[in-house]
Amino acid sequence: MRALVTGNAGRVGARVVQALLARGAEVVGLDAKPVAAAHPHYRHVRGSLDDEAAVGAAAADIDTVLHLGALMSWRDADSAALHRANVTGTWMLLEAVARRKLARFVFASSGEVYPENKPRFLPIDETHPTEPSSIYGVTKLVGETLVQGYGRRHGMPWTILRFSHTQDAAELLDPDSFFSGPRFFLRPRIRQQEAFGNAGIVAALRPLDDGTEKLLLARGPDGKATRMPICDTRDLVAGILCALDAPAAAGGVFNLHPDEAVAFDDLLPRMAARTGLPLVECTLPVPVADYVTSNARARAELGFRPHCPIPVMLDEAVAAWRRRNEESAR
Repeated sequence: MRALVTGNAGRVGARVVQALLARGAEVVGLDAKPVAAAHPHYRHVRGSLDDEAAVGAAAADIDTVLHLGALMSWRDADSAALHRANVTGTWMLLEAVARRKLARFVFASSGEVYPENKPRFLPIDETHPTEPSSIYGVTKLVGETLVQGYGRRHGMPWTILRFSHTQDAAELLDPDSFFSGPRFFLRPRIRQQEAFGNAGIVAALRPLDDGTEKLLLARGPDGKATRMPICDTRDLVAGILCALDAPAAAGGVFNLHPDEAVAFDDLLPRMAARTGLPLVECTLPVPVADYVTSNARARAELGFRPHCPIPVMLDEAVAAWRRRNEESAR
């Protein structure tokens, strides 16, 4: 196998590269960030997803594509950049490879192609209407359409994987984490919502901020707390490899999600109890995400079996949090 992995500097892509190299594959990585070529069967091409020259150089002489790279943002100001990276970049990559004999083109999509904040039914499975509410979700849905269209036109075998919200376990209790900081901590949530321009949410949260780090349990006007799937990076990587191996993956769309959703009104008190961090509650002026998803198709057709549920992730997060505190105290 000669595989191209886009977004290989990220936490998912880096692990996929290592797994492929361990299998004896030759791997090319494409990412805007530099990555040291520390393996004789690895070659890195530095460039953005919409850099035609970089895409062409990375796609030369490969037979498998794992298109994991994307720009993630929920700021309106980033709409053009999202389109360039996630739509134009996907189109450029398809143009570079679709006319050759590929074993598989795996496209990393997102659960945000669904209306996660207003699902029509639960659990959300692959038959649910795709009605994204974020520009990021829109760009991933356009990417899906491009992949399917090129597959039909050129006979290219493809697989679409709709990723769950994914995190390294150690990130769960890291206020500086891009994902977990705003998700679980008060001050990072305030900063995030300020960047989004959500003045009503900021006004609700700011009175709780006394300058110290606090966990935040936010509820919507109906009193509901967030409920959503959070997948461990290791499980997601295992699912990607399943999609490469399973014959049934060709031409299929699959949710790569954990077995159960995470109820924040259960998780956050446990985080507080394990760390001693104060936990504050707040009612926001907007509904919070409350949905569950189904991975039944991935389990049945790909053999996907998540092994790192949230209790396992929390144990590792607490250990990482303690290590960070010990290091900062030295």
